[in-house]
Amino acid sequence: MAATPPVCDFGWKAPHFDLPATDGRRYRLEDIAGPKGTLIMFICNHCPYVIAIRDRILRDARDLAALGIGVAAISSNDSNAYPEDSFAKMAELAEAEQFPFPYLHDEDQSVARAYNAVCTPDFFGFNAALELQYRGRLDASRREREVPGLRRDLYEAMREVAETGQGPAEQIPSIGCSIKWKPA
Repeated sequence: MAATPPVCDFGWKAPHFDLPATDGRRYRLEDIAGPKGTLIMFICNHCPYVIAIRDRILRDARDLAALGIGVAAISSNDSNAYPEDSFAKMAELAEAEQFPFPYLHDEDQSVARAYNAVCTPDFFGFNAALELQYRGRLDASRREREVPGLRRDLYEAMREVAETGQGPAEQIPSIGCSIKWKPA
């Protein structure tokens, strides 16, 4: 089922985390933070919305790193219900696709709850002070593979954050599969 996150709450502070990554290390928010800003993405392996844009997520992450933006992706889905989102499968995907960022596992879903993550993908773009400046879409595509000529909304917004510390006033929310929450 498709879900859409709320609009950007400018200035909201990034919650701390300490999560295991597919590269065998643990990462805290401070380890990810870049000198010009930080992008935290909630993604997963199985979501058709993420699969359709994964190549552009990787491209934008590489381009943003060159601008001083730290990047990480977090998978919070219930892997008991969705085995393709298991930590082992995350590691396989990250290696096969050569993710240029840590791919973190939020097994207890506490980080997704702290961020109020809604869907995959859900993008949180912070400035150097770790204040939220962007919570929008990657681009205008949804579940389609790359459409030529689309504006790179996420990249352009984070470039603006890197240059000015502030994100664009107008943002269009992402859309994707809802986070797969564990039963209460």
